[in-house]
Amino acid sequence: MGLTQGVISSLKWIFICLLVVSLVLTIVIHLPKKPEEEIQSVEPYFGVSFCGNTTAEAKLLIDRTKDYSNLFVLQSGPISKNETATNIICDYAVDTGLDVIVFFGWFDTACPWQTPWLDYAKERWGDSFLGVYIFDEPGGIQLDYNWTSWWRHIEEVDPEFYQTIRMYIEQNENQTVTRDYAEATKRYLHNLWTHIELDKLNEHSVEAFTSDYALYWFDYLAGYDTIFTELGWNHNTAKHIGLCRGAATVQQKDWGTIIVWNDRVPGNETKGSYKTGPEMLYDMLVSYEAGADYIIIFNYPTDPPGNPYGILTDEHFEAMQKFWDYMQENPEEYGKTCAQAALVLPENYAWGMRYLEDKIWGYWGPDEKSQQIWDTYNDLLVQYGSTLDIVYDDSDFRTADIYQEIVYWNCTR
Repeated sequence: MGLTQGVISSLKWIFICLLVVSLVLTIVIHLPKKPEEEIQSVEPYFGVSFCGNTTAEAKLLIDRTKDYSNLFVLQSGPISKNETATNIICDYAVDTGLDVIVFFGWFDTACPWQTPWLDYAKERWGDSFLGVYIFDEPGGIQLDYNWTSWWRHIEEVDPEFYQTIRMYIEQNENQTVTRDYAEATKRYLHNLWTHIELDKLNEHSVEAFTSDYALYWFDYLAGYDTIFTELGWNHNTAKHIGLCRGAATVQQKDWGTIIVWNDRVPGNETKGSYKTGPEMLYDMLVSYEAGADYIIIFNYPTDPPGNPYGILTDEHFEAMQKFWDYMQENPEEYGKTCAQAALVLPENYAWGMRYLEDKIWGYWGPDEKSQQIWDTYNDLLVQYGSTLDIVYDDSDFRTADIYQEIVYWNCTR
């Protein structure tokens, strides 16, 4: 029986479709493939901070670590005020293949070169210049500073400004007055934006970095692009990673860790218990598995006296090499303990959470919510461990879209 016209038409279309598919497959198969060496797995920035005083010391540290790091943090106060030395060290680091972050304690009026230098740095080092580490521990200072002493100092040196905050000071000193956490938030953000001058970095499209051990959420709100949570001081590592990672995740920022001392002698910023090589290696691995974008070793002061590498010794460099090798060999381990759940704190509730009696905004002690938050966090820590983040109730951010499990501070889900 002969084929009908309809069947013949259908067969033509099938033939044409097969021909087109064949041509497409031929083109795809013969497209130039990306060289295998260009296909790289994601890995964090990893390196050491330099807190010394001379270009020679910086070059020595770069030479020692360049083969097992990809980042150099120029975290020297004296160098931050010396444009020539800053440029020499950045040139040297970038020429060896490292990216750089440069520390400014603040934009010093005695160093007018710092602001125009931001554009110069972008032009000179391009993508190898990651940004500026501006100020240090803003959240920790907010919590732990002696504010009564500071306000009296302000009254003496700047009476006009003191009058603008006098009512607020009196409220802080009178615990019977209703606490205004929202107002405290506004003042904190305003201070970082204007007095620390985060706005300058924003105006020049330069990334803002700092390290901290508290109030990460509010640091990000103020305009920081990346916060390094400090692993040390006998703090709970899982808690501080959860606080920093949670703030970064919800606010769509980067985060990292900076490995500091185990503890320090009260009242002495240069004496304490430095970490061993194995202890540093453990912190590096925890950071890597938690998905940190940056992993840095804080290298200050010089100990023992005369050590050309700050506090770092052979065992620390060996730990760095081991970690670098681990990163290259185990890319699948990166971020394997990413957050699965989040504890949501009340809006503007800037409680340090290091211990139950910790301060809120540095002005007030714990309130009627603190005990419940403390108990809820510890219960969740047992359940989720390192996969728990801590975030804030804020209508500007959609936390519910990010985590598998959401638990509010008052135990509602």
